[in-house]
Amino acid sequence: MKKKHLILLLALSFAFVVFSCKSESKKEAKEETTTDVKKDAITLTDAEMAKAKKIFFNTCAGCHGTTRKGATGPSLLPDGDGKFPATKDLGTEALVQIITNGLPGGMPDWGRQGVLTPEETELMAKFVQLPPPPVPKFTMADIKKAWHLIVPVADRPTKPMTKRNWKNYFGLILRDAGKVAIIDGDTKERVAILNTGFAVHILRTSNSGRYFYSIGRDGKVTLIDLWPETPQIVAESKASFDARSVEVSKYNGKLGDFRDKYIIVGGYTPSHYVIFDAMTLEPLKLVETKGKVLGKGEFLDEARVASIVASHHDPLWVVNVKETGMVWLVDYSNLDKIDENTAKIPTAQYLHDGGWDHTGKYFLVAANAKNKIVVIDVPNKKLVTIIDVGIKPHPGRGTNIHNKKYGWLWVTGHIGQGVLACIATDPGPNQWKVVKNITMEGAGGGNLFVKSHPKSKHLWADRALSSDPKLQRSIYVYDINSLELIKTFTVPEKYKGRAVHMEYNKNGNEVWVSVWGKKNETTSAVLIFDDKTLQLKKEINGDWLITPTGKFNVYNTANDIY
Repeated sequence: MKKKHLILLLALSFAFVVFSCKSESKKEAKEETTTDVKKDAITLTDAEMAKAKKIFFNTCAGCHGTTRKGATGPSLLPDGDGKFPATKDLGTEALVQIITNGLPGGMPDWGRQGVLTPEETELMAKFVQLPPPPVPKFTMADIKKAWHLIVPVADRPTKPMTKRNWKNYFGLILRDAGKVAIIDGDTKERVAILNTGFAVHILRTSNSGRYFYSIGRDGKVTLIDLWPETPQIVAESKASFDARSVEVSKYNGKLGDFRDKYIIVGGYTPSHYVIFDAMTLEPLKLVETKGKVLGKGEFLDEARVASIVASHHDPLWVVNVKETGMVWLVDYSNLDKIDENTAKIPTAQYLHDGGWDHTGKYFLVAANAKNKIVVIDVPNKKLVTIIDVGIKPHPGRGTNIHNKKYGWLWVTGHIGQGVLACIATDPGPNQWKVVKNITMEGAGGGNLFVKSHPKSKHLWADRALSSDPKLQRSIYVYDINSLELIKTFTVPEKYKGRAVHMEYNKNGNEVWVSVWGKKNETTSAVLIFDDKTLQLKKEINGDWLITPTGKFNVYNTANDIY
């Protein structure tokens, strides 16, 4: 075997996954400077090192960690970590091939897509063979300095000023444009485009539905008021250099009415969560999440907050701390005692996305590097079980469907394997068991999202991270009772990009799918399907539609319908 082939085979032996986790941080670029670095004949200038750090932070850190110790993807350390090969032993040539072409387990083909140029690809191959730079600080003082109240609460409308059906608005992320578009779900008209910060990850609504909260991968949180005739940004702040999650308080009960009182933002870099006033975004509390793995192992400074959900039954946020494998149940009823009132439950690494079962009492979350789904009984603050599923589960929030044979099921797809795991959630002998693995057509994995609706007979799934260009553009529809494939859609040829993220409208009779193209192309779209006839009924397009990804319907998001 030629040396070149041997190196490539070794490189391909560690199948890692990298999500596009882009964020911008001028402060990071300013504070993190370096002199020439030399190791094993690799030398980067100050300018090259600054560029490489930005690319890694934008594109790779989400899965491999800012300190490159690994999470969803493996570690990328020069000397290895005992589990994965040392990057300096793999060498530049093999690393260039991986970064260019991707891997079947979900590693995107950054070079082949054109996201990275050949020069940038080689730069990153060299960069990961050098020691990782230190993680910068971001303090409460920095957060307070970033806070900007644009429209005080007293100056906002006291009733909707629009005649549109604002509860059927969609918030559409225009990822690389750093914007969010508000679209009227009834008329399909664009209502507003708002500058929200780079690479928004998700949108969440206030409990009332009036406000959208956006969180970007640059750590910027934005408060959008939907009641004016044209929706507008009324406050903004910054919780960290990098973030993924935001959620509002939803509890109303004997301990008080906390609906829309607070929001929480989970930081990736640095690792902490921040609580803000929900109406003004005034920062109130910062809590670091660093700690021991599963409560007793190695101590980690980088213990990033992945997903967060809010309980309707208790004054709790479910906060998933990725690297440590700890689920925190954060009790916000008394911010002065938040540390002592927080329950910390050891589960499994590395925690990622998840959602509620249909009762809203059990939370299911992926520990995707371990191929597990963790089930938490939130009212009783305890771990129920850990379920073996396929390779690298990625549920998003998952979806709940009612099947005639098995009753209620919660479904997750997988990045690393072409299966959809259907987990029974009703009490009985099948509870918390995978009762059906739906095999997806085509080799490999690549599923990012699944979606259904209480009024629908269908389960929808994408393949956005497949290494197969055809599968990337495919949308699958399954019958929720037979659990069999009934139709496959392919993105029309006039649009360029991957099919990603399904969202229903308020009435549950339409499914909106993004065609996620490149930033420099104007051939992206949002495709709208009739959920009953399974026909394409509307195409939203235009040069303003730059890298559309997630879509969030106001009513469904406010009511946790998924």
